[in-house]
Amino acid sequence: MKINYISFRYSITRLAVPALSVMMLWSCSKTVDEPTAGINSPSSLDENAGKWKPYVLSSSEEIAVAQPKEATSDDYKAELKKLKEATDAVTPQQREQINYWGTGAVYRWNEIARELCARYNTPPASNAEGKYPLPDAANPLKDPKFPFANPPYAARALAYLSVAQYDALVAAWNYKFKYNRKAPSKNDTSIKTLLPVSELPSYPSEDAVVAEVSVVILKAMFPGEVPFLEAKLAEHKQSRISAGMNVESDILAGSDLGKAVGAKIMARAKTDKMSAANGQAMTAAMIANARKIGVTEPWVSQEFPPRPPMLPTYGFVKPWNFDSATVVALRPEAPPIIGSPAFQKDMNELLDIAKNQTREQARIASFWSDGVGSYTPPGHWHRKGAALCHENKYSEVRTARTLALLGTTMQDAGICCWDVKFFYYYPRPNQMNSKVKTSVGLPNFPSYTSGHSTFSGAAAEVLAHIFPSNKKEVDDMASEASISRIYGLIHYRFDCEVGLSTGHKIGGYAVARAKTDGAE
Repeated sequence: MKINYISFRYSITRLAVPALSVMMLWSCSKTVDEPTAGINSPSSLDENAGKWKPYVLSSSEEIAVAQPKEATSDDYKAELKKLKEATDAVTPQQREQINYWGTGAVYRWNEIARELCARYNTPPASNAEGKYPLPDAANPLKDPKFPFANPPYAARALAYLSVAQYDALVAAWNYKFKYNRKAPSKNDTSIKTLLPVSELPSYPSEDAVVAEVSVVILKAMFPGEVPFLEAKLAEHKQSRISAGMNVESDILAGSDLGKAVGAKIMARAKTDKMSAANGQAMTAAMIANARKIGVTEPWVSQEFPPRPPMLPTYGFVKPWNFDSATVVALRPEAPPIIGSPAFQKDMNELLDIAKNQTREQARIASFWSDGVGSYTPPGHWHRKGAALCHENKYSEVRTARTLALLGTTMQDAGICCWDVKFFYYYPRPNQMNSKVKTSVGLPNFPSYTSGHSTFSGAAAEVLAHIFPSNKKEVDDMASEASISRIYGLIHYRFDCEVGLSTGHKIGGYAVARAKTDGAE
């Protein structure tokens, strides 16, 4: 039986981009169509999750949470009475909200973040002077809106969100089982509950923890959405009271913990070098280096007016699962020399596809285009990870762990890929042959290696480890995502094959962490 709920959804229609050159920047726009999902009933409480290794917090006890009132206290009894009154007065709209959030706190806030990424994945158009104005974080709703949620930006936003949720829940689990306050309905059987009740202690509220920490991160990443995010936060927390799942002190303790963890995570974000990722002043030296190592025709923007390259110094952003020296160590060997037999072989393949593209090749290219108006490859893979967690009835903390491993490896993949792109500065196929006309847009950064391939290889490596029975499925998805860039005439085959292989290596670092974080 399907559960009826109202899914948060922006009406993301095909974005009307005023200039053709802007449409060519990344890929075809598309509508975000989220799957439906019923109420989650975790198969395990993961009682020991309070001992799992966090990412940013030093331990699950770094942030103190006060002991709750005893179940026999007058204060708690008053809370139970107030909760009973709330559940007795639930409206139809509140029931829909209860069902919506009952799918899972981590699941829903990840979905919200993905859809914000899609909404803000709009490249700036050129102005009358032939320049491309930069989005302004201080005026996020002014055209062009801040942020431009391109793949590197989306990868970072989703990584920080998932890490924040995970660290906050590890801390919450520690205090849940330390204080062991039972769910309200187990202390007062007259309380009607509108969601399944387990033996998981209710203090602090896991939903309040996730909601609060998610809003801290998303306000920073999408500052123009503060009113919307605050409304969703209030709705989420109220849903737990309306459903009879938490008393007010459970919610308050979770909220305070979420805010404190969010501040710790954002302290890292402020020092990760993302603020310098659009270092256009460094491109001249990058191009000179590319020529020095044998790239005779470095990449140039194919748009008119020429657009500055996207985030040329993103490769210097701080990674998660290894250090910056490893970013350099993971850099693959140079691509084929332009005009060499290896280069010409892959160029001929693209020329053949340009003449004889099959419907299936076109379908694959379109499905994986993940361009303007989409939540990009990182969002695509987060959606898959969240779905697998839900299908496997993961607890909130295990879902958060999965998405943190996935999110950090995809940001690491983006960092490594951008390092490679701007180290070699290799030209895209259409720059080298005008007969290669892409069907899915034209990314505004160098060709080698493929971002889709690198993101997807890393994601598949992590998901195959966590869900071994789905290994073939996710490996096949990654391979299809990679080859889609050949079918779309965006990349040479060597871009994709090397990118996919490198992505799997990057994912291996997250897998190594997973094996030692205490959850296995």
